[in-house]
Amino acid sequence: MWRWTLSPESTSATPPASNAVLLVSARFVSDVGAFLNMVALSTYIYLQSRNAIMVGIFLACRVSGGIAASLMGTVFFRRFPGRAPLVVLDFIRASAIALLLLVPSELHVPLLPFIALALGLCNSLFSIGLNSQLPRLVRKELLMRVNAWLTSVASLGMVLGSLTSGLLIALASYQAVFAVNVLTYVVAGLLILPLRSEGGVVGGRSGASTGYLDEWRQLRLGLRELPVLASMLVVTMFDTLGSAAHNVGFPVLAKLIDAEGAARVMGFLLACWATGKFTGARLASTLGRRAPQPEPLLERMFFVGVVLMSAGFILCFRQDRLALLLPFAALAGLGDGLAEVSLVSRAQRTSDSLRLPIFSLLTLLQMVGFGIGMLISAPFFEWLHPAGVVSLFHGMPLLAVAIICLRLFMAGRRPKLGVEAP
Repeated sequence: MWRWTLSPESTSATPPASNAVLLVSARFVSDVGAFLNMVALSTYIYLQSRNAIMVGIFLACRVSGGIAASLMGTVFFRRFPGRAPLVVLDFIRASAIALLLLVPSELHVPLLPFIALALGLCNSLFSIGLNSQLPRLVRKELLMRVNAWLTSVASLGMVLGSLTSGLLIALASYQAVFAVNVLTYVVAGLLILPLRSEGGVVGGRSGASTGYLDEWRQLRLGLRELPVLASMLVVTMFDTLGSAAHNVGFPVLAKLIDAEGAARVMGFLLACWATGKFTGARLASTLGRRAPQPEPLLERMFFVGVVLMSAGFILCFRQDRLALLLPFAALAGLGDGLAEVSLVSRAQRTSDSLRLPIFSLLTLLQMVGFGIGMLISAPFFEWLHPAGVVSLFHGMPLLAVAIICLRLFMAGRRPKLGVEAP
């Protein structure tokens, strides 16, 4: 029988290799489900309410749930470590979607903002818990490779989830999408159940219990000792603003390229981006595993990846034909995969006491940056050409990278390796 605790007495000293397969499979199924409901619920609430304000409320609740998760993630996983909360989060997501199958349709509109809040909260908590506990769930020599596969399947899950959602809506109904969505979360939870961890408390802090404010104070002090990693987090915040802008601009660009076939353009655009991200993730894994000391290389690959991604999107939005923009979409995806794997892998190589709050902070920066970016960038598309808007917002991470690299070079500061995860 599976045990829910991950104490030294109930686990082996080394996680089994099967953990990697289970984790990648669970992440893939979970991400397919996440993008199924992201596409379906956004259109469903507009169809039911005929009110764009309700769509905005729905998206705001989803982002608010992510922000709340980032603020409580550290305390939550200190108190409830291990695989059990990850399974529970999957079942909560399944239950939230199942409400749309059980509750009368006239109650769906007032219920959907609460479902969005639950999904945003659980999605972000799941990501924080998985990333922060990965070093104890996967063998050290497989960690970089698993990170690359997690990033790769996330992009594939986005494309497959979006396409499946559209096909199910066209061929069946929204209820069919919701039923499949419930199934994806249940399957993801069942795949996590057999995980075995390295001995010890995952994500826990030795010694006396630490308060909420003290966790953030310790994080601030820890990042002072790791200036390059702190700079990577700052760049991520600006990068998220750029990501919000190009996500808002995708439909606008697709319509400019082909007004009658905008959906086709979006499909090709996302497919090329996903292909590039898959390639970038695999490249980061290959290069990182070959380095004798991977931390400095991961830091450099992150900054290179951000530059490639931002430059790729800027050039992509400056094209006026589909055949011309697709290579730059692939370049942007390559940079995205390179940067994401490098950042996650570098953060996972910090000490146990820092790893969990770092991923909570990372989620907070991404949620706040994406939410603010969506709000700020949307009006710019009414005033400027999409190329100008994307150049403006993706210019921010490029400028941040230039300033940070210049500052580190002028100060003569070398990346500090910190304490590597056991």
